[in-house]
Amino acid sequence: MEDKPPSRKEEGGSSKRSQRQQERQGKLPRRRKEVKRSLRRPDCPEHLSGGSVHWLPEQPGSEASGSVEDTAEGCPKRWDRCRRGHFLHGPYPATHFGPKACILPNPTSVMHIQDPASQRLTWSKPPLNVLVIRKIRDETLLEPFKELCRVLVEEKHLMVYVEKKVVDDGSLLRDDSFSAIRNQLCTFREGFDDISDCIDLIICLGGDGTLLYASSLFQGSVPPVMAFHLGSLGFLTPFKFESFRTEVDKVFEGNAAIILRSRLKVKVVQLLSAQENGILPHNHINNEAGKITLQLQVLNEVVVDRGPSSYLSNVDLYLDGRLITSVQGDGVIVSTPTGSTAYAAAAGASMIHPNVPAIMVTPICPHSLSFRPIVVPAGVELMITLSPDARNTAWVSFDGRKRQEIQHGDSIKITTSCFPVPSICCHDLVYDWFDSLAQCLHWNVRKKQTRLTDASDSSETEN
Repeated sequence: MEDKPPSRKEEGGSSKRSQRQQERQGKLPRRRKEVKRSLRRPDCPEHLSGGSVHWLPEQPGSEASGSVEDTAEGCPKRWDRCRRGHFLHGPYPATHFGPKACILPNPTSVMHIQDPASQRLTWSKPPLNVLVIRKIRDETLLEPFKELCRVLVEEKHLMVYVEKKVVDDGSLLRDDSFSAIRNQLCTFREGFDDISDCIDLIICLGGDGTLLYASSLFQGSVPPVMAFHLGSLGFLTPFKFESFRTEVDKVFEGNAAIILRSRLKVKVVQLLSAQENGILPHNHINNEAGKITLQLQVLNEVVVDRGPSSYLSNVDLYLDGRLITSVQGDGVIVSTPTGSTAYAAAAGASMIHPNVPAIMVTPICPHSLSFRPIVVPAGVELMITLSPDARNTAWVSFDGRKRQEIQHGDSIKITTSCFPVPSICCHDLVYDWFDSLAQCLHWNVRKKQTRLTDASDSSETEN
């Protein structure tokens, strides 16, 4: 009989056997075993950021085609491997409850808990354009502004953008030594010039209002914000200007701690009849809905109040289309965690760390002893309308600006924005917040109690 050539299967088998024999003898390095899995399970989080755990995609024709029960047995091992990575500051919520119940899978929603220490700033390209926001009508900021511009233009060789009314300040125009720097500054006007696509970094000189103003200039993605404390309160401005050179160098090098301050996406929908009263210009007409709309990004809060009327305001509060309650009082505040230390704190709300994803609803002087401030999950849609039996209209303002009247049939829709404000921290996002509570609001500041051994009326002294 003629010798038949070996088949492919036999060739593959013999080659595999020979390779294994060479590996045992130490001639070839041992190959790492490939990790195979048959089913993606939502309770094994593969989307958590900051870790080094990566799931390999399922190979077609693999032998790992077991049942769900088999996969569940191997899942704790993968879960233990996930927990060893330092990227969680809390337990990941399970999505299976008992033997048969689970959360309906939704590929559009991703839940993860990120370690606050992992929120660090990095640059994909070196920053070139810097926006400097200066508090106007404050002569004490003139010298810090000129010194900062000199460093950015002459030493860093950056393109500096400032507001036109800041450059047109009479004190700057009379300063001949600053004329060379002033001629190199790029100016813009709010409401006329769009600079949202050309700014790499924002530097604020002033108080908390400068950060709010910088946020209002960017209705989409916001560049990183570095705020120096040169105002009255300074809760949102952690940096001191005395060491601005060192701090600016650290930011340009990257790897700075950053906190993402969530904003509110607010949409005001008004009936066409309101156009006759001249509340909004004609260019805000939405032809599809037949209504007038205004959309804004708000960093602190949306305030709905009774305005100049002597009557109590009466507005209805909806959550995801369902009526929750009616607010009778001076008004209601819908705020972000950043705004929880502003007007909401004055109205009796709790203070929430800006890293917590939430929306706060705080009544203003409610005519009810049981109306307490509440916190709802970020992402829900709140809607505020005038109650049908309201005696007067209401007024709405956004971070204290763009105040306008709300009439019957109008609505205010509020939800969490997709564009937060990345605020650079001086130390880290936890220390900076508690330091601001102690320094600005004197949180839990009291005279310390004397030691028991030094007290004159202690029981030991009496005995």
